[in-house]
Amino acid sequence: MNNRGPPRGVLGIVFKGLELGDGMKRLADQLDWFIDRVGRITGWCAFGLVCVMSFNVLLRYMFRTGSVAMQELEWHLMAPICLLGLSYALLHDGHVKVDILYGRFSPKLQRLVDVVSMLLVCAVVAFLIYVSIPYVMQSYSIGETSPDPGGLSHRWMLKALLPLGFLLLLIQSVAAFLRALIAYQAASDAAPATPKAGL
Repeated sequence: MNNRGPPRGVLGIVFKGLELGDGMKRLADQLDWFIDRVGRITGWCAFGLVCVMSFNVLLRYMFRTGSVAMQELEWHLMAPICLLGLSYALLHDGHVKVDILYGRFSPKLQRLVDVVSMLLVCAVVAFLIYVSIPYVMQSYSIGETSPDPGGLSHRWMLKALLPLGFLLLLIQSVAAFLRALIAYQAASDAAPATPKAGL
C-alpha cells in the first residue's frame, strides 16, 4: 500500500499557518521597535522639563520675576511625556496591573484573556482617536491661544498630542494583540489532550 502522507491541503494550511505566525511576529517586532524609539525620544522631554522648572525657580527666587510662557511650558512638556509615553509604558509593562484571578488561570486561558483585553483596548483607543480629532480641529480653526497675557500661542499643537498619543497606543496595542495571539496559539498547541474516561 502506497503511503502518501498527509494531503496537500493539510500541508498547505500548516505551512500557511507557520508563515502567518512568522509574519505576525515580524510585524510585532517592527511595531515594538518603532514605539521604543518614540519613547526614548520622548524621554528627553523630561530633561527639558527639569531645565525649564529650574530656570523658573531661578527667576522667581533670585531675580524676583517670572514668565507666564515659561510656566506654561512646564505642562506643555508634561503633556508629551504622559501622552506619548503611554505606548512606551505598555511596551515595557510599566503600567499598573491588578492581578486577582489572572494568576490562577491556566496558561491557555491567560493567553485568551490577553487576546480579548488587547482587542478591547484597540477598540477603546480607536474611539478616543475618533472623538479627539474634532477637538483639535476646533482649536485650530479658532486659533486658540493661552487665555493668560504673555502665554503661549498655538494651543492646538498641544491638543494634537491627544490623537497622536492615542495613535501610538493603538499601534502598540496591535503589536501586543499579535503577540498575545501567537502565544495563545502556542498554548493551544501545547495543551495536553484530555484523556477519555474508560467504560
